[in-house]
Amino acid sequence: MSALPPSITAPAPLEVGETWRRLHPLSPIVRFGRVLIGVLVIAVPSIAEQPGLHRDGGLPISLIIYIGLLVLGGVGGFISWLVTRWRIAEGNLQIETGFIRRQSLRIPLARIQAVDVISPLSGRFLGLAEVRVVSAGRGAEHGRLAYLTAAQAPVVRARLLALAHGLEVGTPEPAAMPLLHVQNGRLLPALLMRSQVLGPILIAVAAVAAIAAAPVVGAGALGSAVTVLVVSGLGVARAFNEDFDFAISEAGDGVRLDRGLLQRRHETIPYGRIQAVRVVEPFFWRALGWARLEVDVARQSVSRETDRDAQQVARTLIPVASRDQALWLLARVMPDAHPNPPPDAGPPSRARLKAPLSFHFLAAWFGQRYVYARTGRVQMSTIIVPLVKVQSVRLKSGPLQRTFHVATVDVDTAGRRWQASARCRDEHEAVEMVRHISERARLSRRVPPARPANPVPVPAAG
Repeated sequence: MSALPPSITAPAPLEVGETWRRLHPLSPIVRFGRVLIGVLVIAVPSIAEQPGLHRDGGLPISLIIYIGLLVLGGVGGFISWLVTRWRIAEGNLQIETGFIRRQSLRIPLARIQAVDVISPLSGRFLGLAEVRVVSAGRGAEHGRLAYLTAAQAPVVRARLLALAHGLEVGTPEPAAMPLLHVQNGRLLPALLMRSQVLGPILIAVAAVAAIAAAPVVGAGALGSAVTVLVVSGLGVARAFNEDFDFAISEAGDGVRLDRGLLQRRHETIPYGRIQAVRVVEPFFWRALGWARLEVDVARQSVSRETDRDAQQVARTLIPVASRDQALWLLARVMPDAHPNPPPDAGPPSRARLKAPLSFHFLAAWFGQRYVYARTGRVQMSTIIVPLVKVQSVRLKSGPLQRTFHVATVDVDTAGRRWQASARCRDEHEAVEMVRHISERARLSRRVPPARPANPVPVPAAG
């Protein structure tokens, strides 16, 4: 056969190998774009108020200062890009950076737990994406390739995953099976129905009604309610931006999440890093049969700046779904988990005096594979912890609890968000619970985890 003409030959694969490579030349624009926007937001109104700007006597000093700051920022970004390089060699992802203080980072491929691709808004305009590597024993500030081209980022991700699992270099990324997709038409009403939003609205309505009777008190309450409502509105806007067009799929390397409006995220939660799952059913959602799933993953301590960014990653397993869909998804992540409490899972009746507001929700039980704990006053939440992930079991009883002969059993994991707490249990039951959970956690580590192969059809949305 004759060779294909150059115009229709297949494109050569992107080279991602042992030779040192630099990040994309436009990376400083994305990395320092927020600083640039901040300087412009401050500079433009300040310069507009300078009368000397419109005279022939030269530029005002403030304009010269702002121009100098932008030039310094641009030079700093260029130097940062110039001294940063990376490669995949000798069983490590190697990243070298730093001008005054040189830093050489080596991430063993065998310790890589997840590789995420993140595309901020400015990066999407420029066709760039960030590859973020999460490895055992390291914080999220390590292993960031910011930025690569949008075409190169998936190639780097696939190669890192292949090498991390001991596969051939050219092994493609594991295929994903779509599980659920959240319609934005349901996401926004669900966010607006949170108690953090409806509570200030109800207070504002009551304050307006009270102004007629007590104008001073009503006006003060109305001002406070409006302030809280504005803060809640910003929280809703942020949550909508993060969970926009939320889609969850399943692959051999874990659960994949695709979401985001301004900043698009493609994240992977390996099954082995899941420490606990929480089923959350807010008060106003229960009337509609809605629920939310949250996941707690194993993380190490990181710096304050990085930890703030890490809180946004891989925290919501599904932002809103019908309860049947949420339980179906829970079964995909934790097979054989049943979050519905048995009849004897509640605390003793005397615990009503200790916890009058949350008594109707309190429940705790355990089986052969999981520990369950239900709590809440207005918002009901059920935490499911695999016994194989249990790090410690603690019994505690304060003076008031000892008065009512009750105690609390806390089940700790390697996660950083919450633990399963069996609150207000009978003292003797709490002691037996500590013993049985500890023994079953020890035995569960000898049994390999099971994963469902053929999922049942997704339940219809309620």
